[in-house]
Amino acid sequence: MDTPIDTPAPDDADGDHLPAPFIGLRTEIKPEWIDFNGHFNAGYYMVVFDDAVTDWMTFVGLDAEHRATHDVTTFSIEGHITYERELPLGAPIEIRTQLLGWDAKKIHCIHLMFHRDEGWLAATNELMSLHISNATRRSAPMAPQVQDRLARIMTAHQTLPTPVQVGRVMGIGAGKAEPS
Repeated sequence: MDTPIDTPAPDDADGDHLPAPFIGLRTEIKPEWIDFNGHFNAGYYMVVFDDAVTDWMTFVGLDAEHRATHDVTTFSIEGHITYERELPLGAPIEIRTQLLGWDAKKIHCIHLMFHRDEGWLAATNELMSLHISNATRRSAPMAPQVQDRLARIMTAHQTLPTPVQVGRVMGIGAGKAEPS
């Protein structure tokens, strides 16, 4: 299933353009990411998705300066990757991120990896992040300005359809296993 490329979102009340979805990291599949099957190795999908988190957190308002000033960070507390289509060496990709929900301490999003030139979905990474105080190493509420920004992003992103990969559960259905 393909997700719309970049649904224009209106500027919010503060005049910010809030793209829906947010388009962050753009790169190409590197030779060191190719495995013995001749395609993008599963482990490197997570590396690319993790790199995309930096752009996403900057967009949200949790950039390096904010984290240093407020002595906070975020931890990934749960994630799920789906592999939709193979990516060969050199394929141009971009990560589009959709905010699915948030509260004072958590951000729930999905990163969607697209072939940048052909527009098809290659993989997804549904992620739950927890906001952390570096002083206590415990969860802590995000600053009011970050929560306000998340609320505005959520308004823009609620216009997007929820990707079918969200909330996917892995398993083998009853009665479908083949005897060995």
